[in-house]
Amino acid sequence: MSAMPQKSGSAASLPRGFRHLTIASGVRAAARNTPEKIAIRCDARSRTYGQLLSRIDAIAAMCQSLGLKAGEHAAIVAPNCLEYLEIVCGVAEIGAAVATPNPRLTTREIVSICEDAEARLVFVHPDYADAVRETSLARYAHVIVIDETLERALAGLPGFAPHAVPEWQAFSIPYTSGTTGDPKGVLISHRSRVLGFHGMAAQYGVYNADDTFLAIAPLCHGAGFAFAMASLYFGGTCEIVPKFDPEQVLRRLAAGEVSGVFMVPTHFQSIFALPDSILDSQRKHGLRAIMSNAAPLAQATKEQIVEYFGEGLLHELYGSTEAGIVTSLGPADQLRKLQCVGPPFANTEIKLLDEDGVEVGPNEPGELFSRSPYLFNGYWRLPEATDDVFFGSWVSVGDIAVRDDDGCFYIVDRKSDMVISGGINIYPREIEEELMRHDGVREAAVVGAPDEKWGERLVAFVCARADRTLHAEALQAHCAAALASYKVPREYRLIDALPRNPGGKVLKRKLRDNVASLGEVLAPAMPAARGSA
Repeated sequence: MSAMPQKSGSAASLPRGFRHLTIASGVRAAARNTPEKIAIRCDARSRTYGQLLSRIDAIAAMCQSLGLKAGEHAAIVAPNCLEYLEIVCGVAEIGAAVATPNPRLTTREIVSICEDAEARLVFVHPDYADAVRETSLARYAHVIVIDETLERALAGLPGFAPHAVPEWQAFSIPYTSGTTGDPKGVLISHRSRVLGFHGMAAQYGVYNADDTFLAIAPLCHGAGFAFAMASLYFGGTCEIVPKFDPEQVLRRLAAGEVSGVFMVPTHFQSIFALPDSILDSQRKHGLRAIMSNAAPLAQATKEQIVEYFGEGLLHELYGSTEAGIVTSLGPADQLRKLQCVGPPFANTEIKLLDEDGVEVGPNEPGELFSRSPYLFNGYWRLPEATDDVFFGSWVSVGDIAVRDDDGCFYIVDRKSDMVISGGINIYPREIEEELMRHDGVREAAVVGAPDEKWGERLVAFVCARADRTLHAEALQAHCAAALASYKVPREYRLIDALPRNPGGKVLKRKLRDNVASLGEVLAPAMPAARGSA
């Protein structure tokens, strides 16, 4: 057992029964109540709650022995693995925070993030150890490989005495994906994440002690970490998938033990690309909730999910690393409210503002601002960027939305992705949704290209489904049947795959910057309709 907690210097000013919320506090409670229960599994390895807590404390003690102090930073460069969550929790227990660069980034990008975060300790998976050792990180940071090197470092350490870590202290620094600029370190506090866990437990119903959660999304992402860690916070079992394989995921779900799963749109696309024989043989499952986030779910994909997995399961979330979960559309409305992201998440307020900062009415587009206990502390060492996203106590990441008469929200597009053609604001997401409804289109992205007459013209990048041939005339007719003429793309370019960052988000900036060279033009630009852009 760990030593009794030490009193903090500020304890006298706090209520007698006050306890700071930290991400590891739920693990401590579960270890006291059910120490022999399996907490976490990954491939053939597992940890009980008692073992997990011992590991967290040992990592905390090791960090202290290496000189890491409260308020300082470490980093972890690793794919999904058994050690990932315990390392983040262990570092956080001493009041330090962990930067979590995606291991799929280039070595240069990883080093840049670790340097920006001023990481004094870098935990690195063996697959990336040699590359990291050859960089400047090895000169000023202590590099610990997650293999026998880590185990030796943990051996023979004195016991760790837990102490009060202020709940507003940052425990994690995920870096923004950089789709619209250089990545920024997002300071996430214990309090914001823990209160988010409680909201998730109330909203999705799969975070009880008897639940098993399948962690598919990368743990280096804010959402991937949160949905996995919430399971451990409430004493459930978290099963980590080291590498996403659609067929293996379906087989695991078909075993019937998993009650909750979080997937991003690209996961669903990979699953539904499997042969019908595999899909038909693996329909059985024990799921009670499926959550999706990180990128918009096309309405056509939602319909596939509901048809395949059944009704009453799918929740689509809208949110950001900076604001946490902001809205959540429940199963009952998935096929009723098209392209909707739902009402505000628990304990969340939302307002939509026009360019003058005036709140707009129902069915009018405005920039979405949210206020909740889940907001981030700010960007690391970027006070001006932090000021740019705050409007008083409200936060915006630049998304444009409308609210219907029922109080549900619809994300129109990112503010930075908006196209202005002929003086008209056009939001590409609506067009992309329509293209995705074409039975030959697997993926689509629409951007604006410079145009002497209109300022910008719409260009659609499309990926064809297997064994399908796409024709520009057919795509144009398909869009024209559902959209205003000024929303119909004038050019269609066939591309094998949309460029994405390591987090899976489409790099619209890369498409815009290379609009004339990426992909194959399906047909010459068609003449614009009279009076349209």
